[in-house]
Amino acid sequence: MSNTGVQYAIKAEEFLTIPIERQELKQLAGEVRSEISFIMSRKCQPCNTGHSVVELAIAIHYVFNAPMDKILWDAGQHTYAHKILTGRRSLFHTIKQRKGLSGFTSRFESEYDPFGAGHGCNSLSAGLGMAVARDLGGRKNRIVTVISNWTTMAGQVYEAMGHAGFLDSNMVVILNDSRHTLLPKADSQSKMSINALSSALSKVQSSKGFRKFREAAKGLSKWFGKGMHEFAAKIDEYARGMIGPHGATLFEELGLYYIGPIDGNNIDDLICVLKEVSTLDSTGPVLVHVITENEKDSGGEFNSEITPDEEGPPDSSQDILKFLENGLSRTYNDCFVESLIAEAENDKRIVVVHGGMGIDRSIQLFQSRFPDRFFDLGIAEQHAVTFSAGLACGGLKPFCIIPSTFLQRAYDQIVEDVDMQKIPVRFAITSAGLVGSEGPTNSGPFDITFMSCLPNMIVMSPSNEDELIDMVATAAMVEDRPICFRYPKGAIVGTSGTLAYGNPLEIGKGEILAEGKEIAFLGYGEVVQRCLIARSLLFNFGIQATVANARFCKPLDIDLIRMLCQQHDFLITVEEGTVGGFGSHVSQFISLDGLLDGKIKWRPIVLPDRYIEHASLTEQLDMAGLTAHHIAATALTLLGRHRDALLLMK
Repeated sequence: MSNTGVQYAIKAEEFLTIPIERQELKQLAGEVRSEISFIMSRKCQPCNTGHSVVELAIAIHYVFNAPMDKILWDAGQHTYAHKILTGRRSLFHTIKQRKGLSGFTSRFESEYDPFGAGHGCNSLSAGLGMAVARDLGGRKNRIVTVISNWTTMAGQVYEAMGHAGFLDSNMVVILNDSRHTLLPKADSQSKMSINALSSALSKVQSSKGFRKFREAAKGLSKWFGKGMHEFAAKIDEYARGMIGPHGATLFEELGLYYIGPIDGNNIDDLICVLKEVSTLDSTGPVLVHVITENEKDSGGEFNSEITPDEEGPPDSSQDILKFLENGLSRTYNDCFVESLIAEAENDKRIVVVHGGMGIDRSIQLFQSRFPDRFFDLGIAEQHAVTFSAGLACGGLKPFCIIPSTFLQRAYDQIVEDVDMQKIPVRFAITSAGLVGSEGPTNSGPFDITFMSCLPNMIVMSPSNEDELIDMVATAAMVEDRPICFRYPKGAIVGTSGTLAYGNPLEIGKGEILAEGKEIAFLGYGEVVQRCLIARSLLFNFGIQATVANARFCKPLDIDLIRMLCQQHDFLITVEEGTVGGFGSHVSQFISLDGLLDGKIKWRPIVLPDRYIEHASLTEQLDMAGLTAHHIAATALTLLGRHRDALLLMK
């Protein structure tokens, strides 16, 4: 019985072990699609990209022999059907829940997941490594990697393709094309359609006889000298360019044999081509171009983030505003974009460079308002950072908006192209800290550490939406060095109404939010709100704690820190980041300043030295020891009140 309450005519978990007639596969595809739709709609999450690859996943597993054959995927939603078909259907309702299935492929979850993926663009490189290891080990298994349009925006994919072509290793690369074009700018004329002719040509291209004939012709042309061989190669490239779609010859130039386009929702055509491809031995890497259709789904309306394979922005800013107003909690992204628009209306030099997978709908409000001042570069984050540096050198004020987890990929450019040259790029680091059901793959725990160690970088984080608005104004004002600010993914605290215009903050200055004695909390970022709750909890035990909002990790407010150390016995720094971040900077200062030589005792509260698995955000904070109760219990323990600390945590 499936989780939809419908008995499967074909058990998905038996699909890999029991022979199934070809006509039954279409029925299986419908049942798998219904399962995905039912589960994801209950979770209020989109599933249209998961729907689009159901037939492709079935065809791959029908032809190839996993887990002996290695099947790698780039995108999380593309793996839903793969998970159902590989023995995880009974657990699919737990996807993205604590102790449930991951939203991505995971080596720790199943032997059918040979490599973890989530950020895109890594499956081809990993697959090539597995292919070379196979060849050196004398094995005969096959390697299949599935990439998407979104993946092809990243340079690593082309590096891997070029290397695969150079090594001439046998592997199958499947390009899942939901945009119906290989061109970077899609329009109605460039979009491809599948017809009987293109389907027949793809089958001919994939046949062993055609490949052998082509290789024999190449060998024969060499007998007539280098000139004839090069001329024949140009004729071959020209002929295949005439037959294939625009952009297909790029893959040939990189050394991959191109086959396609193929209807990715036609199981019969997919199986026919993949069977031919799977029998090609010693012929090098092959790219199979598959056209799939994204379907409309009810889950998408609940999610404020557009997934990579969805359509473009809404038609107008009014559509986005209507979307944001219809029963959804306001997020930090909403406040950030509203304040950035207010700044951009007064300063025509402000531009936005967006990187990372997917675009939050609120960010699209800026795109609708200022289309000529918005640049979406997808997962080409390295280019996004250096492009922003170039914009700044040209006299503009770039805001480079990249989620924390994707900013990791551009760290060399941040160091060499921005910070070292003191170029005023303004980094808005979204989805910082823990991100709930997206798990460690999309979490952002490291940015405080890797940004605050840079000599010229100003590093700050707001405790609420009002400060976020002020930090947008602060970043717009700074023009002599780079600056960054991080904020979480979730809903806002709600301290005030809709304030669009901010007031620039004094660089390196924090504030006291509540005065107490004996013990002080120095919070950095949104965790300050939990420090205030912890103070209320401690008040019930007769303890009055001081709560300070650092605002800046670099430069530190050294006057504030000195005052806290001199007037209290205990100082607790709190942050939603890893070791080496804000607390480490504070400890470095108070040790060098001699403050630790006096009465003050310092304790840091940071994320534990492990990856926090997917769960709800509340559960993740509890797992990480970063709830208000954990903060208050730490204070009670420092004061020697261990029994009260245990009582508080019950």
